[in-house]
Amino acid sequence: MSETRHMFINLGPSHPAMHGIIKIVTELDGERIVGADVEIGYLHRGFEKMCEEGPYNNAIPYTDRLNYVSPLINNFGYCLAVERLLGIEAPERCQYIRVILSELSRITDHLTCIGASAMELGAFTVFLYLIKAREWLWELVEEVTGARLTISYGRVGGVKADLPDGFAGRTRKALEDTRRVLLECDTLLTRNRIFMDRMQDTGVISKEDAISYGITGPFLRSTGVNYDVRKAQPYFVYDRMRFDVPLGGRGDNYDRYLVRMEEMEQSMRIIEQALAQIPEGPIMVDHEGRMLPAAVMVDEAKEGRTAGMRLVEVAVDPTLGGSTRRFHGRVNAPEKLAVLPPKEDTYGNIEGLMQHFKLVMIGHGIRPPTGEVYAAVEGANGELGFYVVSDGTDRPYRVRVRPPCFTIMGALSKMLIGDMVADIVPTFGSVNMIGGELDR
Repeated sequence: MSETRHMFINLGPSHPAMHGIIKIVTELDGERIVGADVEIGYLHRGFEKMCEEGPYNNAIPYTDRLNYVSPLINNFGYCLAVERLLGIEAPERCQYIRVILSELSRITDHLTCIGASAMELGAFTVFLYLIKAREWLWELVEEVTGARLTISYGRVGGVKADLPDGFAGRTRKALEDTRRVLLECDTLLTRNRIFMDRMQDTGVISKEDAISYGITGPFLRSTGVNYDVRKAQPYFVYDRMRFDVPLGGRGDNYDRYLVRMEEMEQSMRIIEQALAQIPEGPIMVDHEGRMLPAAVMVDEAKEGRTAGMRLVEVAVDPTLGGSTRRFHGRVNAPEKLAVLPPKEDTYGNIEGLMQHFKLVMIGHGIRPPTGEVYAAVEGANGELGFYVVSDGTDRPYRVRVRPPCFTIMGALSKMLIGDMVADIVPTFGSVNMIGGELDR
């Protein structure tokens, strides 16, 4: 009598669908998965410990590398936590900018997720179309931040710089083009028999299990649970935006695809509303319209001729330009204890120089009162939370991140059991696992 045994096969970490950083030890009965052990930790970044090694603003480049497909949301989530710890609020215009760029990031994240997942199932044309659309949006991000991926644009109390001239018109054009691409991809995928057979009734999770695992975002909403941080705990100016929260019902891979497709349309609605509502805010202008070279201003000040200089615009070298004083008040909180002065003030008058040095010198810097705070934003994968503890010094005592894809990975083993080996790829793709966020 022959003996039947289960087969154990490693999928990853070198498998391309596992991003090189996940290993799934599968126990197979033929091609049916009867057991799955998911191993993470191949890309340990030490993010939380690194945040505790330097001043508060030094953590912002690290947040870029959490979910590096939508880094702006990470920036703003961390800044929001520190601002609540300080008890300050970013200017209204800055909050609109944060909403616009967060939603652009959400769209680029969903485009990447759906495009890569479709490619792994053989729909390479869809991948090319969606990456083309992502390129248009990344060009907008690059206009504002100066970079495409590791943008370091957020600041405690504000943002690095204002929106460039003509940004609204270019954004509306990009959204119009993106809608056309999404319509093409909807035609290619949504009722495609092969795609539906691979996605429907695979990677299923019930709403009860999703809640018990702490899953949030599109993954949770695909089960029919109506939870979105932007609606449940509004932050920035999301309470002024009219948008719907797309829901699924079956909690399978196909529902997660549909939810993300509709979320992109809702994000575009939010961006259009924010562009229509964004206030101009105060601009500091010299009543004589003068502009002085920085060196001239310094020489004049040395000899005591400072009358009327308070609001004079200073012409500085491009490397010292920063966001310029005339825009600074629109996008940064008027809080000297947390916000660096415009470069014109730093290099143009002693008060600005002192303020700058007090914020960047070791042992000085941003010093929130002793306490702790948790702030959450709606990331592309779900609730992205930052728990920050202050001991009153210029460095955080503790920074803890709640990454949305971490909880989903905890449930991956349960979702895979009972499916076929071929179903691992679409299920793992629908998790939208981002290594920098998972192994923070």
